[in-house]
Amino acid sequence: MTLQIFDTLSRQKQPLAPIEAGHVRMYVCGMTVYDYCHLGHARVMAVFDLVQRWLRARGLQVTYVRNITDVDDKIIRRAVEQGVSVRALTDRFIAAMHEDTDALGIERPTHEPRATDYIPQMQELIARLFDKRLAYQDEAGDVDYAVRAFPGYGKLSGKALDQLHAGERVEVDTAKRDPLDFVLWKRAKPEEPAEVRWTSPWGEGRPGWHIECSAMSCALLGEHFDIHGGGADLQFPHHENEIAQSEGASGKPFVNIWMHNGFVRVDEEKMSKSLGNFFTIRDVLKLFDAETVRFFIIRAHYRSPLNYSEDNLRDARHALTRLYTALQDFPEVAAVQDWSHPIAQRFSAAMDDDFNTPEALAVLFDLAGEVNRTRTAELAGLLKGLGATLGLLQQSPQSFLQGGASSAKTDVAWIDERLSARTEAKKARDFARADQIRAELLEQGIVLEDKPGGVTVWRRA
Repeated sequence: MTLQIFDTLSRQKQPLAPIEAGHVRMYVCGMTVYDYCHLGHARVMAVFDLVQRWLRARGLQVTYVRNITDVDDKIIRRAVEQGVSVRALTDRFIAAMHEDTDALGIERPTHEPRATDYIPQMQELIARLFDKRLAYQDEAGDVDYAVRAFPGYGKLSGKALDQLHAGERVEVDTAKRDPLDFVLWKRAKPEEPAEVRWTSPWGEGRPGWHIECSAMSCALLGEHFDIHGGGADLQFPHHENEIAQSEGASGKPFVNIWMHNGFVRVDEEKMSKSLGNFFTIRDVLKLFDAETVRFFIIRAHYRSPLNYSEDNLRDARHALTRLYTALQDFPEVAAVQDWSHPIAQRFSAAMDDDFNTPEALAVLFDLAGEVNRTRTAELAGLLKGLGATLGLLQQSPQSFLQGGASSAKTDVAWIDERLSARTEAKKARDFARADQIRAELLEQGIVLEDKPGGVTVWRRA
């Protein structure tokens, strides 16, 4: 079966046909590093880790680029607030990101470019846009992209220019020729530190966010490549703007397949820092083991919403325990990927259908049932081998099954009961009781942080 991937641009599944036979080139928009990664970020990275793992399992060479945005307004503000250099701040959170992704079994991409290492390529791309009359310098000194000069604008998001015009904010930038135009190069502001100022033909300044990804992807993968991915929130305007910049400069198609993963949601709202309802990866890893968190993320189809709750994570733990239990009598079995086996063929068919992990995992549970019934090492090895393509089942069964044990005083059910009691105490305005429960939890190493979007709970090391 040919691998079919849902393409956001055509709004249908498309067969993967690599531009270069046997070699897939993929770019994914990565993190803006000014804080710890939350579960929404984890989903993006786990999803595309899964994609590259499956492509390699099918015998394809993969060049996978996931960038790092290490200069933008939020980063500069956070560095100034903390009294540190931008580089010190971004280095710190890049290291933290790697700690989190390593814990989740997310493999490092082939290339992980930092935006600040590609300033010359960004400037060269902007110069080409000037040559094509797609860029201009506005009255404030910024360089902007002339959206209406690019005929295909809106094709990814399905938004017509008139619709975009109707949706403009009241406070428009009067320095631009058109409110829809977006910035390519930002003129330096007097209060900004010297380390985020670069000389350019248009004055001292720094790149806009959108031009960064166009420049890095084209530099590392070429002007036309196979897959571009990211979260659904990037479809517009970021990816729409990438298309305008890249195709406007080269005159070539930019990407063959656009992939977008769904949001992580909390109480039916997107998890985000701006809403204050986010849970960092390291917060969650203090309550649940890393493989359970990975399983929780990939058990949902990547395009579907993923609803975060501790109940759903507990359910993921129980489900993963069933798979490991089937392997516990075969602790030394080698992983086997025998694609001629009928069960492996069912698994492959599911993954080839737009990375249908719910169906692929259903195959693994059927296989685990066969292992329990037949007690054969061959099937146990196949279970472990198929699990490996998802980044699962590579621990010793004993380690996983024992690692889930908790004392009665600190298991998740007890924590939940205490949290519910504290919530009821706060509703009754019995704040002394609420504080007593907080202290009781703290005695057991359970720390509560009240935030606008709810309570963050983590285990103290």
